Amino acid sequence: MQQKHSPNPEVIRSMFSKVAANYDKGNDILSMGVHHLWRKKLVKMSGAHAGQSVLDCATGTGDLAIEFKKAVGAQGAVIGTDFCAEMLIPAPAKAAAKGLEIRFEQADVTQLQYADKSFDISSISFGIRNVGDPVKGLKEMARVTKSGGHVMVLEFGQVQFPVFGPLYNFYSEKILPKLGGLVTGQGEAYEYLQKSSAAFPCREEFLSLMKQTGDFSDVTYTSLTGGIAYIYTGRVR
Repeated sequence: MQQKHSPNPEVIRSMFSKVAANYDKGNDILSMGVHHLWRKKLVKMSGAHAGQSVLDCATGTGDLAIEFKKAVGAQGAVIGTDFCAEMLIPAPAKAAAKGLEIRFEQADVTQLQYADKSFDISSISFGIRNVGDPVKGLKEMARVTKSGGHVMVLEFGQVQFPVFGPLYNFYSEKILPKLGGLVTGQGEAYEYLQKSSAAFPCREEFLSLMKQTGDFSDVTYTSLTGGIAYIYTGRVR
């Protein structure tokens, strides 16, 4: 089932190509570096270990792929993909600077070019809400993951806590787009970020999207930093 008001893939691709050069700087400033801790937690929760194979979709500049490669080691294999070629440009040098060998390839999560059951784990961080048909994207990730393997999703959500919620909402609505615009020169992209995060299904609603695929035997979520973001785990049938 496609989302109401689905994002237009070509608009998203264009937006990310413009923000790519300053994407890392923007992420670090706007999240105060917390996004790195979220990615580390996702890798730990995935159970990734030496020798495994991982596909990281919407990898952007490669942060999550790098975390996975640290976990699977030299015997393991990690492929990082993104449908926006410009976002991938910094990724190989980032991995090489850490002495890590990671393949980076252009790919659309709704039409992955990999064989069925190729990976132990597939993941996507801060990308599923930008997919025109997230259920199709989740199905593809499940298709390329081995039975018993995990599909891991890290995504922004909506904060529920009484005091923290309004404070964070004020920051994300009023401050984040302006700050993002100053850092990257692309204020519109950060307005989109805020609006898409505020509207995208989270918690049980996102689990229902995962269940719609029919590809998972078990789905769970974990709240991060008071509900600013969530990790979703699906065990593939």
